[in-house]
Amino acid sequence: MQPKTNGRSFFCARITQYSFCRALCIVACVLIPLALMAQTQQPAASDQKARVKVQMRNVMYHFSDSVVVHIQTLNGELVPTGENKFPIFDDKKSFNIEISSGEIAISTVSLANMLNTYVFASPNAPLKDISTAIENNRLQIKGKLHQKRDIPFETDGVLTSTPDGKIRLHCDKIRALHLPVKGLMNLFDLQIADFVKTGKIPGVTTDQNDLILDLSQILPPPHIEGKVTAVRLEGETLVQTFGGPDAKTRYLLHFKNYMSYEGGQLRFGKLTMDDADMILIDMDPGDPFDFYLDHYKEQLAAGYSKITPSFGLRVYVKDFNKLHQRRRAQNAAKK
Repeated sequence: MQPKTNGRSFFCARITQYSFCRALCIVACVLIPLALMAQTQQPAASDQKARVKVQMRNVMYHFSDSVVVHIQTLNGELVPTGENKFPIFDDKKSFNIEISSGEIAISTVSLANMLNTYVFASPNAPLKDISTAIENNRLQIKGKLHQKRDIPFETDGVLTSTPDGKIRLHCDKIRALHLPVKGLMNLFDLQIADFVKTGKIPGVTTDQNDLILDLSQILPPPHIEGKVTAVRLEGETLVQTFGGPDAKTRYLLHFKNYMSYEGGQLRFGKLTMDDADMILIDMDPGDPFDFYLDHYKEQLAAGYSKITPSFGLRVYVKDFNKLHQRRRAQNAAKK
C-alpha cells in the first residue's frame, strides 16, 4: 500500500535530529570495522620495554561469536593500557594493538552483525534489522527506524581516507519510506552537519554533508589503533590499509599463517615471558589461521609447542573453527 500524501507530510515533519540523522551518523561511525577501535583509555607506559612487537599474517581474528575480521597483514605493537605494566592475553582490555602497517578486511556479514548485536542491541535502539551489502563499488545499508514505527530506510555511499588517517563517508543517496530524505532535508534548508554536534557522537564530525570518522571506539577489545591511508571494497568485504605504500612488511617466510610476539613482557595463562619470543603457528596452513582470543587456551591445548635453544616458544595452534568439528560431525550423524 502506498502512503498517502498527508502521511508523507507527517513523515517529513517527524524526521528529527534525535532519530533519523543521529541514528544514521551512529551507523556511519561503525562502518569501518576495522577501524577497529580504541577506547579513551591511553597506553599506560611509553617505555619501550612495556611494548611487545607484534606481526600477524593471514589471520581470521574473532572479536565475538559473530564478528570476525581478516588480518591479511599486520605490523605493530601491543601497548599496555590503564595501570597494566604489560599485555595480558587473559585480559583483552589490558592492551591495545597499535598498527604501523597492514591490511585488515571485514565482511558485510560481520559488519551487519556488529551493528545488530553491539551498537543497536538494546530493545530501545533507534535502528534494527540492519543489513549491509556492496554494489557498484558502494556500501549499501538497509534497516528500520525503530523509533519511527519501524519505517524502512536505506542508504549507500563512498568511503575514502582523509590526510590525517580518518575515514570519510559521503552518502549522497538516502531514502526512508521510499522517499529521498536528502531531498527533504534540502527542501527545509538542512544539512547533515546541522544534526551532528561535535562530542555528541564520539568519533564523528562533519564536513558539509560528509561524515568524518575517527577510528577509536567501535569493535570490542583488544582495540586496534592506527592511521588508515586507504579504503577499498573487494567482493563483499571492506579492506583498510594502514601505513601507506611505503610501509614495508617483514615476513617470517617459513610460516604461512602466524601471530608473532617479540620483546617486552607478555603474560598468557600462568606464564609470563620476559623479552618475549613467541610465535603462534597455524597447524593447517591450507586456509587462514582462525583465532579467537576468548578461547585461545582451548586452541593451544589442542596443539603442541616447542622450545628454541634461546628459550623462544613456538606453539602450533589448532584453528578455532576446527576445535569441535569431530564432535559436531558425530552429533549430526546421530540425528
